[in-house]
Amino acid sequence: MITGRDVVIYFAVKYAGDWAKIYEAMQKRETFQEEDVVAATASLRCKVVTIIDDAYPTGLKKIYKPPFALFYYGNLDLAYDIDKSLAVIGSRDSGPYGIKMTTQITTQLAKAGLTIVSGLAKGIDATAHWAAINAGGKTIAVLGSGIDQCYPKENRELYTLIKSDHLLLSEYPGETTPDKEHFPWRNRIIAALSKGVFVSEAHKRSGTLITVGYALYLGREVFVLPHPADTDTSCNQLIKDGAVLVESAQDILDELNQNIGKSKVDTNDESEKNVI
Repeated sequence: MITGRDVVIYFAVKYAGDWAKIYEAMQKRETFQEEDVVAATASLRCKVVTIIDDAYPTGLKKIYKPPFALFYYGNLDLAYDIDKSLAVIGSRDSGPYGIKMTTQITTQLAKAGLTIVSGLAKGIDATAHWAAINAGGKTIAVLGSGIDQCYPKENRELYTLIKSDHLLLSEYPGETTPDKEHFPWRNRIIAALSKGVFVSEAHKRSGTLITVGYALYLGREVFVLPHPADTDTSCNQLIKDGAVLVESAQDILDELNQNIGKSKVDTNDESEKNVI
């Protein structure tokens, strides 16, 4: 027997996760064949949670155009405790300073018990995921491609690790090709799954600012790493606009009241220096 859940999955697969097309199909009560619905659900290699399921992450129901279906691998429980999650975002074309500070601060955050949320892109995203994993923490990767499509391909090892031991999710099914419009759109999910957003590097006109916009819309705190005044960066302007200036993980933990299990983070921890 076909259920409402099956129909949601069917349209999500048929329209490759395109929110507007799925919505239109539902509004118009688009007809379908039962065998097509069965085939759509049977085609999935991953797990899926729909917006009508009790297991759907509550935080995502409050965002602009919540995904009708989320395709995922790993531990969905990581998406439920927003108070213990932090997004770490930044430039794909990252520099040595951004990489160094992202590694140090994210390592400390993960050791303090925060789940690190990012987008599996090259640069700061990948650095943040690796730092969390190497610190023995947990991480969530939100894709701008189909759940079975590793993009960029250079992050295949990272993709595989997160898929098996953490949480990999996407509103795009199967091998859906990455599209330039998918990446800014997926940023609303990154912001919604996090208590706050830490920007460690962002060039002027950076797509990172889209995630900041979603975070502010949701009432999330924004944390920013300062950069030298003569660099191409939006970070310092964000701080001028009211973001919390971050020099260490403790600045974030103090603001979030999430200093889990210790009174201070050990900023002299040698293990964080060679994780990349």
